[in-house]
Amino acid sequence: MVARLDEMDRKILVLLQEDASLSLDEIARRVGSSKTPVWNRIRRMREQGVILKQTAILDPEALGLEACFFVLIRTSEHEAEWQRRFLQVLRDRPEVLEAHRLAGDIDYILKVRVPNARAYDTFYQALISEVKIYNVTALLSMEEIKATTVLPL
Repeated sequence: MVARLDEMDRKILVLLQEDASLSLDEIARRVGSSKTPVWNRIRRMREQGVILKQTAILDPEALGLEACFFVLIRTSEHEAEWQRRFLQVLRDRPEVLEAHRLAGDIDYILKVRVPNARAYDTFYQALISEVKIYNVTALLSMEEIKATTVLPL
């Protein structure tokens, strides 16, 4: 169900997406309101599931996670138990930042962050030892051109 948001809600969300550490006073000042109505709107949007959580975005390279791989997976297994096991393996692997089930020739795509190619191979070996996979193709990102968590409002 799509949440009903007015222009003030959208302004608040834009500010929170840019910097969730802004004080209520600062948000209220920027949107032209007072603190209590802004807090009530934020609380309502949390309750509605519009705002899922607040978090810090870290620089992966500053933490030594210099290699980003996009992993394309094709499987010949489509039973519920295989899928349950596969999804649990993905959830248990901290290297997997994103996982998507796709339409088309590729069944899944993963975004994996690791220090280097050797670490990717360790991840790959662990993955194929835990679940049966028909084909895996890994693509190394040479340069991140755009990455954002900001949704277009």
